[in-house]
Formats: sequence, structure tokens, C-alpha cells
Amino acid sequence: MFYNWFASNPKRFGKVRKGALITIKDLARTAGVSVTTVSRALNGYNDVSEETRRKIKRVAEELNYRPNVIARSLVTKKSRTIGVILSEINRAGAKDALAYETLCGINDRTSELDYDILLFSTNPKKQLSKSYADLCKERNVAGAIISGLRVHDQYLHEVTHDTNFPCVLIDIPSAGTNLGHVTTDNVQGAGIAVRHLLELGHRNIAMINGHNDAAVSRERLKGYHQELEKSGIAFRPEFVYNGNFSEEGGCEAMHQILLNQPEVTAVFSASDLMVLGALRAVERSGGRVPETISIVGFDDIAIASYCSPRLTTIRQDKYEMGYQSAQLLIDMLEGRNINRKIVLNTELIVRESVMPNIKPSRNS
Repeated sequence: MFYNWFASNPKRFGKVRKGALITIKDLARTAGVSVTTVSRALNGYNDVSEETRRKIKRVAEELNYRPNVIARSLVTKKSRTIGVILSEINRAGAKDALAYETLCGINDRTSELDYDILLFSTNPKKQLSKSYADLCKERNVAGAIISGLRVHDQYLHEVTHDTNFPCVLIDIPSAGTNLGHVTTDNVQGAGIAVRHLLELGHRNIAMINGHNDAAVSRERLKGYHQELEKSGIAFRPEFVYNGNFSEEGGCEAMHQILLNQPEVTAVFSASDLMVLGALRAVERSGGRVPETISIVGFDDIAIASYCSPRLTTIRQDKYEMGYQSAQLLIDMLEGRNINRKIVLNTELIVRESVMPNIKPSRNS
């Protein structure tokens, strides 16, 4: 092999210890060119002849040369690393796996385009101790993808008002020359869920929402409200309960619905994870889903097709959301003139948690 030939000629080329890290100087010395020529050849400059470029690449392959990414970024003034900032990652939300699916989409697209990712976990307390701009500068990332922020979080204020650092926000409406936005059509998805229940004869439909600081909660509530109005059914605020996007919160919200709103025959939940808790509340009350009450969820998490009953839900493609977020940010970093807002469609998945209403309704 070329490596053995190179290593056996220490006087001419300098001795290379087997297993040692090959530097750009070793590569230049072996190829018989300057360090500058090697650097410009590997970074795609057109002032290096094709013959020389091929020679350098051949030598690099033989020596198993791997570029120092940090050193390259210092020379080119460009980083090929993207920060991924996820808010409040915890074990309590492990059943939904939405953050994992989004991260897989981001990772696959960045890898395909020869970028790396750095993962950061944040919360409101961390955001006060280290600014978004400082976090990105310290880790030398070219831009960031942020998911899970609340509408009043410090980082959201920074990216929209205080910095020009490139950023793509997932599920958070944004505006600014440095910003991109990728989301699901949450208004449409909520409307589809409510319409499905209406078509099955339900008129007293409650909602288990997330929390007031989530942009998606506001949008899904809007979709719920609008679809009722389209059918001539008055919106009743007392039919809406927050479940904080948690299983425990969904359980408590459903308990309150069963206790205080006995006329309700169906529930739209803004997340499948809250439905898991809602199912438990119905069971504890002596009822059954869908015989006692019908439920439609949102997300189509993996467990939705395995729980009992299997959940009717609104599917959103979190993997695609991550994939498109990475593509959008890289387009922004590389100066392409593209649409900065991407909205993905939803799909109704009909399973077993809904049945036609057979109870009389005061709205009918």
C-alpha cells in the first residue's frame, strides 16, 4: 500500500508512526506540494489543477487523512456544524418520542449534506444564565435549529429581536431576516379531528389542550373553535381544559370533564400523550372508550397504534419536520433564496377510540 511505501522512506518523506494522526503537513510533504496547495485543493478552490487535485486526494485516501474540522473552520471562517437546541428534555415525555423523531430527521439531512450537529438541552433557567448568541459562539456553530420553546422564553425573544444569528424555529411562528420556520398545519389538523367527530353525530365536544405558553396549543384551539363555528355549534370555554402535554395532565383534565360536563360525548386532545392519561381517567370512572366517550388525539406517536383501544388521531410527520428544518437552515447558511416558512400537512388516522354518538344532545 502507499502508506507502507511512504513509511518506509523516512529520509525522503519523514517518518510516519503507524496509527499517528496524519496532518495536512504530512499530506503536503508526501504529495510534494505546499500546505497551501493541499488546503486549496481539499476545499474546492479552482486555482488548483485537476491533476494536482487528484494526486492530493489519492494521497489523502492512502494515508487515511481526516481533516481537522475546527482548524478548517478557522481558516475558511465557515463552520459546518449546526446547533440543535431542544427545550426541557426529560424522561416524563419519553413515551411520545417526538423529539427523537425530529432529531433523526435533522441528523439524516445534515449528514447527507456533510454537516455535523451539536445537541443542547435548555430550559428557562439555563436561558437566563447563558444567552443564545453566547451558546452558539462558544461552540462555533454556523446556525441553530430550536424546538420546544414557550412563547415567553428568553431564547425566543433573542432570536427574534437581539441577534442576526441564522436560526430555524420548529412549531414557533417567526419573522426576521435571520429566521426560518417549519411547522405542521395545526389549525387544519385540529379542524380535521373535530370534523370527524361532528360527522359521527357528536355535538358536545370537549378539548384537552396543552398549555397557554405553547404556540401549537393556540393554533389547535383555533382549529377546534373554527370547526365548531362552521357547523353552527357555539364555542363553550368551559369545555376546554389544559393538560400540559403530559399523561398526568390528560388524566386530570378528563377527570374534570367527566365530573363537570356530563353532556360531553367526545373529546379532542391536542396530544396523544394526554390521551393515554385520559384513557386511565375514563377507566377509573367505570367507563370505556369509545362506548362511554369518544377521543381523537394528535401526533400519532408509536404507542397510539398499540394501546387499548387503538387511538384515532391526527398524524404529523415529526421526522419530515426535522429533515426540512435542516434543509432550510443549510439553504439559509449557503445563501439560497428560498421560502423561509414550511408548513406540513396532517392526516386523520382512524382506529378504535371513536364511535358514532348514540346519546341525545342538547345542541342537536
